[in-house]
Amino acid sequence: MTIFRRLALVLLLGLGAAGYIAINLNTPYSGFSRDTFVDIPKGTGTRQMAALLESSGVIRHSWSFVVARAFRYNATLQAGEYRFAQPASVLEVFDRIVRGDIFYYELVVPEGKNMFDIAASVEGLKVFSAAQFLQAARNPAPIRDLDPQAPTQEGYLFPNTYRLSRATTPAGLCLMMTGKFREVWSGLQSDAPVHRTITLASLVEKEGKLPAERPVIASVFARRLSIGMKLDCDPTTIYAALLGASYTGAIHKSDLANDSPYNTYQHAGLPPGPIANPGLASIQAALHPAGGDYLYFVARADGSGGHNFSSTLAAQDANVAKYRRAVARRP
Repeated sequence: MTIFRRLALVLLLGLGAAGYIAINLNTPYSGFSRDTFVDIPKGTGTRQMAALLESSGVIRHSWSFVVARAFRYNATLQAGEYRFAQPASVLEVFDRIVRGDIFYYELVVPEGKNMFDIAASVEGLKVFSAAQFLQAARNPAPIRDLDPQAPTQEGYLFPNTYRLSRATTPAGLCLMMTGKFREVWSGLQSDAPVHRTITLASLVEKEGKLPAERPVIASVFARRLSIGMKLDCDPTTIYAALLGASYTGAIHKSDLANDSPYNTYQHAGLPPGPIANPGLASIQAALHPAGGDYLYFVARADGSGGHNFSSTLAAQDANVAKYRRAVARRP
């Protein structure tokens, strides 16, 4: 065999090998029949990572991932848990890990949601059961340093959007949420009593739909508290029913007659603790109530979410009658 033939053979073999590698790097592959998860711990080397991906059926050959790494040796591969749901090429898998396209659940907690609402949302994501979350949320130990009187973590599970992994535990989620509360409360730089402030803010959050009205609603409750007048706050009767697992979606006479200490129709003063998790605006309203002499408010019937406020019982009765007439005229 002449030297030219040998060179040609080497060239052909090289081209063939390059073609084989290119095919392996770019051809989508799936060795799994359902969604598969690969957890890459911090400090995992390229070869270990490649072995994890191969054993999970994400790539066909571990060596192909090592080759991809050789082509992009300056890229940073990020640790975390990745979900693979469809066939992908080695280069696509490599790019996802470089991007840090880590799998997580997104839990959105709006202002005013209580721990029962949050439990239902978590269960809907299929992270863990509602009962498991409620068991963790009912333990006040994580926030006892802030509020020694707290009966549960209600009020301190701060409304926000949270990213949860499959490894997140109910207690871990509660720590995330109470940690966010600590951050927000610290930013307020207030020396007001936390328990009273957040309990009052939770009532304001449930009653006040319009931002401008929240300080006014806070002032009504604060004024009633100062003269020993019952708060007569509907959301507290709902919360009492929730605690007793008797809430049916509407307030009944039996709810108003409930002797629970959370029922402000039966007991003067604030309930034993928050009835929901207030946002920053409601906390600020509780810290800085509006002025004036209002003692009463009732919802408007126009669907705006606003209220009519009054200083006397006669004016309140007139506003209630006006509301009922408006409701009665609805189709």
